[in-house]
Amino acid sequence: MTFTHRQTLALKAFYLLLATVTLYALFQRRTYDDPFITYRYVENLRHGAGFVYNPGEHFQSTTTPLFTLLLALLSPVWGNLPRLANLIGVLSLAAGALLLWELAAAWKAPWAGWASLLLYPLFPLAITPLGSETPLYIAFCLGAFTAYVRKRYRLTAVCAALAVLTRPDGLMVGMILAADYAIRYFREKREIPQWNVILLFVFILLPWFIFAWVYFGSPLPATLAVKQQQGAMAVSQRFAQGFLTILGWYKSWRYGLEAVLALLGCGWMLWRARQWLLFLAWPVLYFAAFSILGVSRYFWYYTPLVPGFLVLSGLGLQAITGLRWVTPPSLKKYIPTCKAQRLKVPIQPAHILAAVILAVLCLAQARSLPRLRQPDTRYAIYRAAGEWLAAHTAADAAVGVLEVGILGYYARRPMVDFAGLLQPKVAAQLSVGANYEHAALWAVEYYQPQYLVLFPGDFPQLEQGYVAQRCLLTETFTGQQFGYGKDLAVFDCR
Repeated sequence: MTFTHRQTLALKAFYLLLATVTLYALFQRRTYDDPFITYRYVENLRHGAGFVYNPGEHFQSTTTPLFTLLLALLSPVWGNLPRLANLIGVLSLAAGALLLWELAAAWKAPWAGWASLLLYPLFPLAITPLGSETPLYIAFCLGAFTAYVRKRYRLTAVCAALAVLTRPDGLMVGMILAADYAIRYFREKREIPQWNVILLFVFILLPWFIFAWVYFGSPLPATLAVKQQQGAMAVSQRFAQGFLTILGWYKSWRYGLEAVLALLGCGWMLWRARQWLLFLAWPVLYFAAFSILGVSRYFWYYTPLVPGFLVLSGLGLQAITGLRWVTPPSLKKYIPTCKAQRLKVPIQPAHILAAVILAVLCLAQARSLPRLRQPDTRYAIYRAAGEWLAAHTAADAAVGVLEVGILGYYARRPMVDFAGLLQPKVAAQLSVGANYEHAALWAVEYYQPQYLVLFPGDFPQLEQGYVAQRCLLTETFTGQQFGYGKDLAVFDCR
């Protein structure tokens, strides 16, 4: 069956709307701590405090300037930033699936397209970072590849530049595509230099880089060095080692089946579909770069590997349909036929098998999604503590805490971050022989925050020393009341 251009656009729009509405209905409450740092930047932008987390402290502690600005622009329409971010996220998942479908269509691998269209928006590791910039970042990267394959080079430059502004590691996509174009230009001489495309790419990036250099002192986010220092601590895992931990989360038979298909897809790609090497260079380079950088393990760092994994699984299905299957004569009469150009064409058993495998995988992943609907287990207790601080402390009262996302967003108070994301001087205390308590001990002595928010027992040295001598227990939030396994205490250290 063939469709007109208008019908194709209508089907794509229907898929985009259906997937976005369905995913948002399921995951509108999905959230975790880290994106709330970005939301705090958005709030300060809205209220004229500048592109900062703590007013007056010009540190780039968010890695996503574009996502921050996008939320700030849309927040007057919808002020619920976590829900707005989730809507952008599910829309990006649906768009990413369509872009993978387009890429597969361009490279004549329909089963890779179907696998991406059905499995990518349902893949748990693609859903868990909702609320952050990760789904949008991946959508821009996929847009750059799709536009490049279609030889729409200006659109490629726009998508690649927006990917960099969404997350700095998006630069790898531009590097891969530029290298491929240069190789084809010098080898085949079929292409002409696209200097205007390069200028467009630079023109989009340059304003932010100039602003960041003047405003923050560097175009690179301060969190890169922090994550490297966190990864060096004995209590942390570096990216490469953490990959094995993440794999341990996906031991179900369905992921094993997808892995087998991916291995089959690797063989098929090397044999019959080598054009996909260009796309697979992205996750390979991404994994290598993050491993070399030695950043700490955060689950959303592994999400950009998902499109490559699903493409290989789809190519595995493509391999199944591409093999020659001999149908016993006794079974031919049971094989259904379809009419194509007035000729009876038998439906191949290989296609039936591939369709059944894909349907089973799709249903299995859909059944696993309800457990992802709930927000971070710390959300309720952190929000309650943050709102208490907002109501019972002075506006300029500094608060020391290990995780500054949810709690800091609702407290709207200057925060001292024991993990070093907000204050580079705290991050400097993180080393191979140190842990977060070492950083906390140094931070409270140096910054003298008026309040501390701690889970009792997490930092025994801090509690038995500094807290016991200088602070009073002011409020306790019972973990059982908020569905969390620990109590949370607020100490007044004025």
